[in-house]
Amino acid sequence: MKYFIHPDYEYLRPYIESLPDIFEKEGKVIYTGRNLIKVMQAGDLAINVKRYRKPSYFNRLIYSFIRLPKGMRAFNYPEKLLYLGFETPQPIAYIEERVCGLIGFSYFVSIQSGYTQNFYQFGDMGIDECREVITEFAHYTARLHEAGIYHRDYSPGNILFDKINGKYHFSLVDINRMSFGAVGLKKGCANFARLWGQTPMFTLLADEYAAARNFDKNVCRRLILKYRTRFWKRYRCRHAVYYHLDIE
Repeated sequence: MKYFIHPDYEYLRPYIESLPDIFEKEGKVIYTGRNLIKVMQAGDLAINVKRYRKPSYFNRLIYSFIRLPKGMRAFNYPEKLLYLGFETPQPIAYIEERVCGLIGFSYFVSIQSGYTQNFYQFGDMGIDECREVITEFAHYTARLHEAGIYHRDYSPGNILFDKINGKYHFSLVDINRMSFGAVGLKKGCANFARLWGQTPMFTLLADEYAAARNFDKNVCRRLILKYRTRFWKRYRCRHAVYYHLDIE
């Protein structure tokens, strides 16, 4: 078993080292699927513990010897975001189980975010109901891209927010799929493809994003709607499920 603990949370080492043994029995499940996420209590601190499933044999070889495991990337990347002034839950630890040198279960531990809202709520929302937050979000994303940060899973559940003292604040989670470097027009517009919402919302998003980055708003509109349509068509084909989306 390998333990990587952030220096600020070294005092939690005994609890962190117990997590693989107590994970099944304790905590509140907040997500179950390919991976399992629980909110747990370490003294008076609410923590988020994500257990990554055991990879397939081929991926166990890849993640054991060639590529950084997802949990390790999730542990490393927050420091880059926080340094650049973007919110994401503070990382606490990464735990890795290995059997015969091959990765098994792994765990990423972070502070539990206090934000209460995410972007799922915009699926059927009218533009007048979400104009302010979408405008602020477009500007936020522009700043993110200008800083060279590209969340490759920029999906509704991974963007948390709340309005605090009259201003919207955003926080990114599930950031193991992230890249750093220049984000141009096409790549930036493609980043919105996974989001839910009606066409007027994406038109506003395109206009505000274009204004923030000095792009042509008509080009941004065309690209954002094109990438969005392409993504959801492919998603439907892969999952053989047809969702009602306003993508005309």
